[in-house]
Order: sequence, then C-alpha cells, then structure tokens
Amino acid sequence: MKSKRSVIFTGDDFGFSRGVNRAIIEAHERGVLTRASLMVTGEAVEEAVVLAKTHPRLAVGLHLVLVCGKSAASPSEIPHLVDNAGRFPTQPIRAGLKYQFNRQARQELRFEIRAQLKRFLSTGLPLSHVDGHLHMHIHPVVLRALVEISTEFDIKAIRLPYEELSLALRFDRSGVAAKIIWAWLFKRLRCYGERSLRKAGIEFTDRVYGWLSSSRMTEEYLLRLIPQIRADRIEIYSHPAYETEGEPLNGSCGAEQAELAALISDKVREALVLNGFTWADARDAEEVAL
Repeated sequence: MKSKRSVIFTGDDFGFSRGVNRAIIEAHERGVLTRASLMVTGEAVEEAVVLAKTHPRLAVGLHLVLVCGKSAASPSEIPHLVDNAGRFPTQPIRAGLKYQFNRQARQELRFEIRAQLKRFLSTGLPLSHVDGHLHMHIHPVVLRALVEISTEFDIKAIRLPYEELSLALRFDRSGVAAKIIWAWLFKRLRCYGERSLRKAGIEFTDRVYGWLSSSRMTEEYLLRLIPQIRADRIEIYSHPAYETEGEPLNGSCGAEQAELAALISDKVREALVLNGFTWADARDAEEVAL
C-alpha cells in the first residue's frame, strides 16, 4: 500500500546560470529533486530548456521574475516596471508597494506576466506550476492576475509559501526578528491566496518549506525538519548550484553547494522513507499529487 504522504522537491532559478542548471540536473538524476522552476529570462535559459527536454521526468514550471532580474517584455512596453536595460528593481518591498499603488505599474504587470508565460510556452515544455522569484508571485496584484489568466495558460498549481515559524526557529535561530515579521506577512498572504486558488480550482500544497531558511536548506536542517513535519502534502524548495567562474551567484557563497549535497544525501532519502513520504515526478498522479 502506497504512502499517503507526498513531498515535491523543487529547485528554483533554473536557467539562471550554467552552474544552477548543472546542480539541478544532478539533484534530479542522483537525488530527490522532482521539479524545477524556470527563469525564462535567465542567462542560461536555453541550456536549461535543452536539459529539461532530455530529462522528461523533471517537471518544469515558471519562476516568475518581477524583481531582481530581467523582463521578457521590452523596456518601452513596461517603462514603469523596469529601467532602460530591462531590469526590475532590486528592493522587493519598494517594488511591492509600487505594484500595489501605481495604476500604470499594475497594468504593465499583467502585460509582463503574460509575456513570461508566453515565453515559457514557446519552449514546448509542459507548464507544471508557477512560483516566483523572492515570492513576488503571491503579491495580491500579481496573484490576482495569474488567477485571471489561469485557464488561458493552463496554470494547474501555484506555490503558496507557508511553514511553521516554531519549527524554523527551533532549527535555526538566525534572523529571528525578520522571520517573525515575514511569517506574519506570509500567513496573511497565504489566507488570501488559498481563497483565490480554491475558487479557481488551482492546486497548492499544505506546507512549503524553504522560505524561512532560504540558503540554509542543508542536510542537517532537513534531517531535523523531516521528522517534525505533520502535513501530508508538502513542497521543499532550495537553490542548488555550482559556483562557476565568471557566473553570478544566486545565493550566498557556499550555500548552493550545501543545498545540492542535501538533495543527493542518502540520509535525507532514508528520513523521508522512515516518515512515510513518497516523492516522484509532479506529473505522476499516483506518486505525488499536489
């Protein structure tokens, strides 16, 4: 009899760099990673698409970039969102306020969201899910736009970050004040998101682990976390990467390779089995259902 507990492991920033691509594919081939989130404007996106097509068991979704990255639309089409080089703001809070209160920015957001979804579909890859860089996709304006066009683009699942603050603080006391603030904010965004996604028939997991310990999803952290998880349908995401000369980092120095090590760890795999979790391609309904 199969376990009723399921976990999806996602690697974010697919297409950001060759080092990220290499790590995601290794974590998929050798470890527990079952899903990747593609940056369609990333520097190594073409390589990522080729790799995804040669690894059909890797489910791929859109990693929507609306901050700290490049746009799909030209700067002249979305002048209130990006600079002349087509780059979004690097400060998420300031960007979020602008997206909330600037009417022109809100209109351009819809245009850019559609542009990124169209670019994803142009790859020929099935759209597994949608999430966002720095979770900007759960901003109410952005999430509302995604829900409105979900049928057109066949958006079946969207990440709604939610994890227990008590667990995060028990295993990692760094940045306590920031974690408390973000947990409060994300809980409210989650409540809004649940109502919107349920009404639209878009799926989401019960818990999403990774945002309160971003860049610290190590083997040690996962081995402490997994036995404490009480939810039955969960996602664990991280940012595996190899540091490659001449390429930017998508996290703090050394953190990406520690997260890759966790994804290919035999100890992590054993902990999942001992706690009744199965993991598989997110498109395999018998193994993992969102």
